[in-house]
Amino acid sequence: MAKPGPGVANGRGQAAPESAFDLWLQRGLHDLFDDVMREPIPEELLRLIEQDRGQG
Repeated sequence: MAKPGPGVANGRGQAAPESAFDLWLQRGLHDLFDDVMREPIPEELLRLIEQDRGQG
């Protein structure tokens, strides 16, 4: 039987606790990418996104 994912209710109606691996992975990803996520989006990329929206 497959293990429920994080936040999935168990048989008693409670949220299943996250595994130690899931917590380690989440923290590691945050450590690696939080600084990148705080950077502003380049104007050229924003322009390309807006251009693409207008074509759809």
